[in-house]
Amino acid sequence: MNRKKLILFGLLALCLLWASAAIAAEPLSLPNISLSIGGVADQERASTVVQLLFILTILSLAPAILLMVTSFTRIVVVLSLLRHAMGTQQMPPNQIIIGLALFLTFFVMAPVWQKVNDEALKPYYEERITGEEAFARGSEPVKGFMLKQTREKDLALFMTIAQEKRPEQPADVPLSVLIPAFVISELKTAFQIGFLIFLPFLIIDIVVASILLSMGMMMLPPIMISLPFKLLLFVLVDGWNLIIGSMVRSF
Repeated sequence: MNRKKLILFGLLALCLLWASAAIAAEPLSLPNISLSIGGVADQERASTVVQLLFILTILSLAPAILLMVTSFTRIVVVLSLLRHAMGTQQMPPNQIIIGLALFLTFFVMAPVWQKVNDEALKPYYEERITGEEAFARGSEPVKGFMLKQTREKDLALFMTIAQEKRPEQPADVPLSVLIPAFVISELKTAFQIGFLIFLPFLIIDIVVASILLSMGMMMLPPIMISLPFKLLLFVLVDGWNLIIGSMVRSF
């Protein structure tokens, strides 16, 4: 019986050696992958390539564009300050705050994007205007939105730093000056709204801390007692409706 097992084991080992040798004898074939951009024969294919490159460029710059030239900055800062004022630590989570800020940004900027699409993108796709003209037309609604939200003091600051001449009309302000002025104006507005949001919650914290101090409970953190009252106040005044509505109407 042991002899039969040894014979079977030897045959199995020989089969494995033969299979490994056969595999080793075969050359290893790798797929030939090549990426090249050759000459474009007709104008239609050239237009397609240019559009593809343009779309890839826009996608790579989309986060910066969304942050710098839209209402996203004000909305996300106000929502973050609201969370700190309530003292709820990580509630709502960052994902919810960013998601809500994004959808509110899409809602606020919808009329602007519609103008950009009608006046710039559609004529460009139909090859009725050039890329430079499409950019000029598309930037006008965005510049109009930013100029309405930008303070003259902030705009004058960057005009002075850039040593630009005083424009004859607001539409002549270059984007390199308008964008940073718009951003700091949005930050100032967001902090002003955040200050007003902090006031009622600060009053609740002061009242709770005074009561605990008068009762001799100095070791008890006031935030543990004031948090339920903050949440109750926020729910009773319908805080989400009030704050979101006020922010959207501010644009």
